[in-house]
Amino acid sequence: MEIDQMESGANGAGGGGFRLARCWELLCSAAGMLRGKVVGFARKLGRIARDDPRRVAHSFKVGLALTLVSVLYYVRPLFNNWGVSTMWAVLTTVVVMEYTVGGTLCKGLNRAFGTLVAGFIAVGAHKVAYLCGDKAEPVLLAIFVFLLSSAATFSRFIPEVKARYDYGVTIFILTFSLVAVSSYRVDELIRLAHQRFSTIVVGVATCLCTTIFVFPVWAGEDLHKLAIGNLNKLAEFFEGIESECFRENATFENLEAKPFLQVYKTVLNSKATEDSLCNFAKWEPCHGKFKFRHPWSHYQKLGALSRQCASSMEALASYVITLTRTEYPEAHPELCLEVRTACRQMSLHSAKALRELSAAMRMVTLPSQANVHMSAAIKAAKGLRDELAEDADLVQAMHVAVIASLLSDLVTKTKQITESVDILARLARFKNPENTQKDVGINVVS
Repeated sequence: MEIDQMESGANGAGGGGFRLARCWELLCSAAGMLRGKVVGFARKLGRIARDDPRRVAHSFKVGLALTLVSVLYYVRPLFNNWGVSTMWAVLTTVVVMEYTVGGTLCKGLNRAFGTLVAGFIAVGAHKVAYLCGDKAEPVLLAIFVFLLSSAATFSRFIPEVKARYDYGVTIFILTFSLVAVSSYRVDELIRLAHQRFSTIVVGVATCLCTTIFVFPVWAGEDLHKLAIGNLNKLAEFFEGIESECFRENATFENLEAKPFLQVYKTVLNSKATEDSLCNFAKWEPCHGKFKFRHPWSHYQKLGALSRQCASSMEALASYVITLTRTEYPEAHPELCLEVRTACRQMSLHSAKALRELSAAMRMVTLPSQANVHMSAAIKAAKGLRDELAEDADLVQAMHVAVIASLLSDLVTKTKQITESVDILARLARFKNPENTQKDVGINVVS
């Protein structure tokens, strides 16, 4: 009996030890998984900060702005002047502070003017309703709220209002409704409207000063760099086509993994970012290379032409990749050689023209050299079209003829991009590179 009790106790102790070891193993596994997720999240944050250090600066700017606005609440004389309305300054800072200067200006000015106009109209509506008597006052206030909020909401469907003043209209509806409705129960309506507007102005002013004077991020500069990057990506595609498809030793093999056949996709997906930056850039004052009334709208035209060119590149890329999966005999090697040579010239000169355009935009100079390369590309495209139209063996060289036709279309779109950049350079008064070189020479001599 005693032996059985000892054995059962030993078995119980052994089972308890096993369960304890199992729990410890699960705990260590969970701790390891948690540590891995924390390390992965930290690496992700570090990668985001390294990709664009301005994001870190923006985070600190938001904290600085909120700290400055909080002084209104902490300092008693300021708090006694505005009371609980000082919280509107904090809320304004939270919703108005944007990553770019143009974004902050857009939302800040919209909020300030929307509040001001709504306050004036709400006070006027209250005075009119008050003169009509106690019974008619709530009815008239309700009618005013219905009519103005409906009209303001409908105005948001107007494209011009939607693009630039949508936030201001929203703030107008909010402020008018709050002031008009509260005017029926609040005695000091003017004081309430003044407190709300003044605290919002303080919040907007704090955001603007912090955004403009502390590590500013200009939407116009980002838009300019985006246009330059798109031109470089289009040039990279042309250079890849020229080197991988139209040289003498080109075999059209293993092209699926080539990076140059994928660069156009970022150009196709750039419209949303471009439109947003263009809208914010129009709100920004002159800065750096960009003078007052800079032609920001022309960047959208340039972007549209770049995306049209990228869409043709997509068709060309898909066709080039299919050539690796089909074998076709070169029944007329002389004709194929002539077509390949012409395609190489078109690709080479179009790439050089786009590189010149991007360099001219980067240096803010007139793109004079790009026209030379475009003339050579257009000459090669015209000669190829004429030759293919007269040659009876076109059907037997159909594969290369399709590529040539698509590439000729790309040359036409590249020419349109060249003209667009040239117009932008004249409208923005870019510097002449010859005068720049003379100035550099004079400085070196002196």
